[in-house]
Amino acid sequence: MARRRVLITGISGQDGSYLAEQLLEHDYQVHGLTRRAPGERLPNIEHLRDSLELSIGDVRNPADLAAVLDRCRPEEIYHLASPSFVPELWQRPTETFDAVAGATAQLLELVRERWPGARVMLAGSREMFGDSGESPQRETSPCRPTNPYGIAKLAGFLLAKALRERDGLFVCSAILYNHESPRRPERFVTRKVTRAAAAIKLGLERELVLGDLSAVRDWCFAGDAMRAARLMLAHPEPGDYVIASGRARSVRELVQTAFESVGLDCADYVRVDPGLVRSAEATAQVGDPGRARRALGWEAETSFQDLIASMVDADLRALTASV
Repeated sequence: MARRRVLITGISGQDGSYLAEQLLEHDYQVHGLTRRAPGERLPNIEHLRDSLELSIGDVRNPADLAAVLDRCRPEEIYHLASPSFVPELWQRPTETFDAVAGATAQLLELVRERWPGARVMLAGSREMFGDSGESPQRETSPCRPTNPYGIAKLAGFLLAKALRERDGLFVCSAILYNHESPRRPERFVTRKVTRAAAAIKLGLERELVLGDLSAVRDWCFAGDAMRAARLMLAHPEPGDYVIASGRARSVRELVQTAFESVGLDCADYVRVDPGLVRSAEATAQVGDPGRARRALGWEAETSFQDLIASMVDADLRALTASV
């Protein structure tokens, strides 16, 4: 029996690497698209290199997308490639829109023209809800994005829904809330916190400086989120799903959990810099994963405490090895 062919855009990122591992475990033939240069080390997927078919290209380039689609002839497509560090995206709103909404439109157009039978999963974002006025947010909540990234993600979401209804494409959107792992880049607050806890424990640093500790997020494990992506494309009917833990947790709780995992009291090491405190969000960004639970049988399995402890442990190992 032929192995099912899959394409993952953004395969070298946090999400792509966990998804690739899961698909390989289920005996899929996994193709990946990455912008990294040939021969460049890809830390998240180095251990998978011999099991993957990798292509170099840019999702914003129609020729690159067409070439990889023709090469791998996918039965499933997971479109994960996207800029994701929201604070930086205000600086280049046109580029942001092109990289998010434009690339999504290019991909869906090519699928409709060349591979209309392929099942497609798009990585959406909680940012499309923005100042929704409703918390927790669910698939039917009002969308009032407040930044270029959220606006672009909403455009891609609406286009996918329209093409699904008009042309019958099997396309699903995973409306992803914050999902973390030891593979998360250090510029994100979760890794900033876990790395600092590890560094302070090892005596390499003395304090952690943060902004608003009362800010709320909905955090789950990236591997759990990618399991939801697989379940979406295995479901008989396409649809859109909020993927979240359903629990509101503050940055203060994140900090306390990280420092407790190494036996330290965060109050002795954490300092708030008023200059880093942003305006309070009008709507708490917490997701309601009820539809995913009912339709897909999905829920976040990794506890918040275990997730943060695993990130601190990984930072401890990395820092110890680098000393």
